[in-house]
Order: sequence, then structure tokens, then C-alpha cells
Amino acid sequence: MELEIHSRNVAMTPRWKTEIESRMEDLQRGHDDVIHGRVSLTKNRHHKKLVNVAEALIVVTLPGRHTLTARKEDKTFEEAIRSAFQAANIELHKYREKRAKTEVRLPPMPSHQGVVSKLFSKERYGFILQEGGGEVYFHANALQGLTFEQLEDGADVVFGLEEGFKGPQATVVALPQPIAAKVS
Repeated sequence: MELEIHSRNVAMTPRWKTEIESRMEDLQRGHDDVIHGRVSLTKNRHHKKLVNVAEALIVVTLPGRHTLTARKEDKTFEEAIRSAFQAANIELHKYREKRAKTEVRLPPMPSHQGVVSKLFSKERYGFILQEGGGEVYFHANALQGLTFEQLEDGADVVFGLEEGFKGPQATVVALPQPIAAKVS
């Protein structure tokens, strides 16, 4: 890992540099994929009345162009360095937890079944005769995984249903999933 250490408005002491290097090693020990680290120490000269004049800024770069930043102000540089590295460690843990919680979301299967009963090709809409009776309007924009040209009268479909301005309409129209046959 590459580490840059900078200071502005204050001379870098060997003690601060050693502490930063040590804390960065500790941070990297728990997170092997840290590519780059930059630590900047800044003394705020313009606000002498402020209690916290020491600022530590840590920028950590991870693969995939991900950067995490921790910035802390305190009375002394030692305290600012310590609290900034604690914050960076917390941010890295949050990042890890978020990355670990990847969920595969599948689109929900529409719950209603029916048969295409009427198609109006020029206008790109049609009607589905649903199981149990009644016609449901659908538009070509509701088709999922097929095109309007692939539909034929009598084709079995599954669809989502909602109440429209002029009656029931299909929100999603798809072909039914084939059922896997058991091989004995």
C-alpha cells in the first residue's frame, strides 16, 4: 500500500509520522485491499479562539475507485490522529458490511394467469381473458421478456393486475415459467 503524509501550517514531527504509519499498518491489517492512504494534518491558523485547532484528514482508496474519508478536529494532533483513524476504521467496517449484504432480487412473478384474447397491433395494446372470467387490458409497455410481435391470440400469459381508469389493467405481462419435468 502506498501512504502519503502531509502537513499544512505546522511542521511534521517524527512522533506524529510514526504514529500515523503505525495506525495505518493496523488499519491495513484488518483490511488487506487498501490500495492507497493519504493523511493530512492541518493547523487552523485563522481561528485562534477555537478550542480545536488540530485537524487530521484520512483518505483511504479501495479497489473499484472507492474512497473513504475521515476528518476529525481536536485540541492536539495526537487526539485528532487517534479519532480520525477510529472513524476510518468504522467507515471501513460499514463499507464491508454493506458489500457483504448483496441480495439477488428477482422480479416477482405476476400472480394472475390468463390467455391473450384480443390484439390490436397498430395501437400496440390488447386484452387478456383471465382465469375465472373477465377481460384485462394491457399495453405493449407492460410486456416483460417478450415483444408485442411475439404475442398471438390464445397465448398463455401471467400478469400483474391493478385497477385502471376504465377497469382492470395488467401492469406486467410475461410468459409463464416452464415447469421442470421430473425424470424418473
